[in-house]
Amino acid sequence: MGLIDDAEVERLRNVFEVIAPVLNERQLRTWAAAEALALGRGGIPALMTATGMGKRTIWTGTQEVRSGIHAEAPERVRGPGAGRPRKVDLDPDLMADLAFLVDPVTRGDPMSPLLWSSKSTETLAELLRELGHDVSHDTVGRLLSQMGYSLQSTRKTKEGGDHPDRDEQFQHINALVEDFQARGQPVISVDTKKKELVGDFKNAGREWQPKGEPEEVNVYDFISDAVGKAIPYGVYDVTRNTGWVSVGIDHDTSEFASNAIRQWWRVMGSKVYGDATELLIVADGGGSNSVRTRLWKVALQELADFTGLRISVTHLPPGTSKWNKIEHRMFCHITQNWRGRPLTSYEVVVNLIANTTTRSGLRIRASLDKRQYPIGKKVTDAQMALINLERDEFHGEWNYQITPQQLSLNRIR
Repeated sequence: MGLIDDAEVERLRNVFEVIAPVLNERQLRTWAAAEALALGRGGIPALMTATGMGKRTIWTGTQEVRSGIHAEAPERVRGPGAGRPRKVDLDPDLMADLAFLVDPVTRGDPMSPLLWSSKSTETLAELLRELGHDVSHDTVGRLLSQMGYSLQSTRKTKEGGDHPDRDEQFQHINALVEDFQARGQPVISVDTKKKELVGDFKNAGREWQPKGEPEEVNVYDFISDAVGKAIPYGVYDVTRNTGWVSVGIDHDTSEFASNAIRQWWRVMGSKVYGDATELLIVADGGGSNSVRTRLWKVALQELADFTGLRISVTHLPPGTSKWNKIEHRMFCHITQNWRGRPLTSYEVVVNLIANTTTRSGLRIRASLDKRQYPIGKKVTDAQMALINLERDEFHGEWNYQITPQQLSLNRIR
C-alpha cells in the first residue's frame, strides 16, 4: 500500500463514516478520488481499505477529477438499491468460508488471538473458487477489510525472506494462543514502539487547531535540543484488549523489556488473572526480546521467579515483525492519538498513551520508567546453566518455556 500508514487509513475510515450517510454515490466517488490523488502512491489501496469501495470505482473517480467531468456531471445519480447486488448477498456462505480459510482461531471470536493470514488474497480467491464461490482477489481483499483484517497485514507475505517453516510457526502460535485462552491463562503480545524525541519537534499528522494558529515547533530536529528520548515498550493483553506501556528514558535492553512485563503483571495482569499458573508471551525475533539474546533469557528467569508463573515464549518467524498483534491493535492507535502533537515532555508522552482508546474498547495504562539500563552486559555460560529453560522440539530457538526456580516471596496474587 505504498507509504500510507495505518493511522492515515484510520483517519480516512473515520471521515468516510461521517460523510457516507449524507453524500450520494457520485459525491462519495469524487471525495475518494480526491483523497487518493492527494495521497499519491498507495492512495487507491488505502481508500479501498478505509471505505470498502472497489478499485475501479475509485480509479474512475480519479479520471473524472483529473478531466473535470465530475464538475459537469448531471444531478441524476443511481437510485438507492440500484447496481449489481453484492457478492455476499448472492452467496451467503462466502464470508463463513473465507473466515475458515484465513485463520481457524478467528472463527466466531472478535477478540481472536491473531488477526492475520499467511495466505495472499490470490491464494484465498483460488481456494474459495474450489469451494464453489465466484470471487476475485480484489473481492477477497475488500471482504478481509470488512472482517477487521488490515490490508497491510495481508500484504506482509512479501516482507523479507520466506523461512521454509514460517507458516508452520504461525500455526504453532495460533495453537498455543488458543490453548492458553481456553484454559484462562494470560496471553500477551510485546514489542518496543519506535523511539521518539521529547521536545518541541514536529510530529507527523494533523489535528484541529484554531485557524491560522498552528502549534509552533523547532525547524530542525537536532538531538541536542531534545529533552531526551522516549522508549515505549508495550504489553498487549490479547484476550482482554488492554495494554500497558513502560516509557523508558535510557536504553531498550532485555532488562527494560522484562521489567515492563513485570510492571504489567504487578499493576494489571495479577488483578484479572489471579489464579493463573502460566503466561504466554508472543514476541518478535529481534530487538530487546531477541531470539539470540542471552540476557533476555536471564531476565525472563527473574520474571518467572518474581511472578511464580511458568513462562512460555513464542517468537514470530523472521521477516514478519509487523504481524505482531500489538502493532495493529495498540501501537497504531497510540500513533493516531498523538498525531500532529509535539511530544514536549515525558508527562505529555505518558498522558497521550494512557488516554488512547478505541471504539472496540481498548484501554491502556502507562508509566515512566526512570531506571538506567546499561548496554553491553555479558551473560556467562554458568549463568545460562542456571536457567530452567526447556526448548520445544519444533524450532526450540523460537519456542521455549522457563519455569520458576522457586516460589518468590514477592509473588503477587
